[in-house]
Amino acid sequence: MNNDMRGLEVVAAKGRLLGLDMVYHCASGHLGGSFSAMDILTVLYFDVMRVDPKDPKDPDRDRFVLSKGHCTPALYPILAQRGYFPEEDLKMFRSVEGHSAAVGMALAGKLDKKDYRVYSLLGDGEIEEGQVWEAFMAAAKYKLDNLCAVIDVNGLQIDGATADVMPTEPLDKKLEAFGWHVIKVDGHDLAALENAFQLAQDYKGAPTMILAKTVKGKGVSFMENQAGWHGKAPNEEQYQQARQELVAALAEKEGK
Repeated sequence: MNNDMRGLEVVAAKGRLLGLDMVYHCASGHLGGSFSAMDILTVLYFDVMRVDPKDPKDPDRDRFVLSKGHCTPALYPILAQRGYFPEEDLKMFRSVEGHSAAVGMALAGKLDKKDYRVYSLLGDGEIEEGQVWEAFMAAAKYKLDNLCAVIDVNGLQIDGATADVMPTEPLDKKLEAFGWHVIKVDGHDLAALENAFQLAQDYKGAPTMILAKTVKGKGVSFMENQAGWHGKAPNEEQYQQARQELVAALAEKEGK
């Protein structure tokens, strides 16, 4: 494994640990979907996106929209590690907002003849909402090839399996029918994610959707693939066990 890939693994492992601490200390938050999305956000912010933490309002920067807004315990640790704010500020978790939208940003970029790209992360439970499909139609209509969205396909939401609550598969066929370029990838394979984002950037004439197959609660044994960990904080015993596992994983990635 090259040093760059090892570095990305360290960032993701540390991100999960920071996210766990955030949710535990405020006794509220969504760990399951945050841990499934951590590798995706790591690759975006540390390898793919053209951003500068020292100039966060650069009009030519790439944009990111966390459409699955519950998962700020993934986004904020990544932003802190990237240098947007001190890790100490993560203690302010639950005092800031998460949700937003992306198609308009990409359309504005086209109208303004800018070369920035827009990235958005959605949840596979979130896409049961009709407004999401309206956005899919609009993005295809305007041929927003400067837009790359990712669906975190972990298969679970607060009420159980997405296949039981409101089936949306086959997502690839539906999105292709809506006019999107679709890429399927293992959402925990950092090299595969890098390649998928490059393919998205190279594709012209349509927006790209990356379908990232992930594990809800990734990295903590008793949280993995458990719908019950969609949106609750661990108790003291659970926190200590989870922290022990994540500290060990981080140490392994750091080569200690």
